[in-house]
Amino acid sequence: MPGPRNMKKKKQVESKKAKRNKPLPDKPTLETDACDVRSHPPASHHSHHASETSVPDTISNQVSELQIWSQPPSDSPDDHVRRTTPYTYDMTYEDAHLDADIPPIFTKKPFIHDPGNGPRVRDTRAFLASTFASPPSLEDPLCAEFAQDEMLEMLSLILPEETALVLWYNKSRKTARVCPACQRLYRLGDVLPKHLNEEALTQSAEHMREHLYREQAISGLCSSVCFMLAALNYPGAISSTWGRMAEELGDATWDLLDGPGTNAVQNDRGLSLLLKMTRCADLGLGELLFPEDDVDDLLDGEGSHTKVVEDRTWTTPTFRDADGVELAEQMGGLRLRAGS
Repeated sequence: MPGPRNMKKKKQVESKKAKRNKPLPDKPTLETDACDVRSHPPASHHSHHASETSVPDTISNQVSELQIWSQPPSDSPDDHVRRTTPYTYDMTYEDAHLDADIPPIFTKKPFIHDPGNGPRVRDTRAFLASTFASPPSLEDPLCAEFAQDEMLEMLSLILPEETALVLWYNKSRKTARVCPACQRLYRLGDVLPKHLNEEALTQSAEHMREHLYREQAISGLCSSVCFMLAALNYPGAISSTWGRMAEELGDATWDLLDGPGTNAVQNDRGLSLLLKMTRCADLGLGELLFPEDDVDDLLDGEGSHTKVVEDRTWTTPTFRDADGVELAEQMGGLRLRAGS
């Protein structure tokens, strides 16, 4: 028979069944919880939860910032072309009048340059017109005779222009030199950087220095390498001709230099002819420059041709009626030994 205790127990069982059968609410997510916290803050303990609500705000701001920076920039057509087209440097001037304001000295190629082993002359004519060229040694009678314009004109008819200018410069200056082979600018007595191991090319260093200095004074060739370059067509006469004048050469050397040569180098810029000409004190031009009657007058006045050369009392040379081709042919067959 039911009593009060049984009725109470029955109610408790029914309430437990109702709780078990009640559906559970959806699981809250991070985004919904954050929205609920921001939109419905609790009324009490506001100061305590202020720091807790600021953390999601900071995270949200950082996330939105990262999204903004991670988005690719919207490219305009010009920006796309600028990034995809390779960059080329435009060498043209925008203002044409700027070229007229630049002095010519800054645009002209320098006529002297130094590759690292001494200055070289690039443009001989420009060099002679500059202040870098030493003036003619007019105090020396022989240099003064070679410094005449007529002598330069004669050499220009026989040799290529650059070689003729270099030879004229060397013969009209007492110590200043330009090497005809490598265009090195130097003075007699200078210690020059070597092109190669030149000590191995001669018997001794003292022997080399003696002949090197004499050859520099005779022809202007600054080194043994340059001398061999000029004597390639006469290989058998290299050692016996280096640093020697015509009167010091032996019969075998005479025959080699007076012969046709090997023609190993066809276009040597006139160096082989310069080598032969510089063995003579008058460059072998005596018969071309002076008519027979003028030579006879000089011999009668001074006693001998040797005396004329030693005293260096030459007169201004006069030209024969011959064009440059005939002169070049005559000098090409220059024979250093009379009657050979």
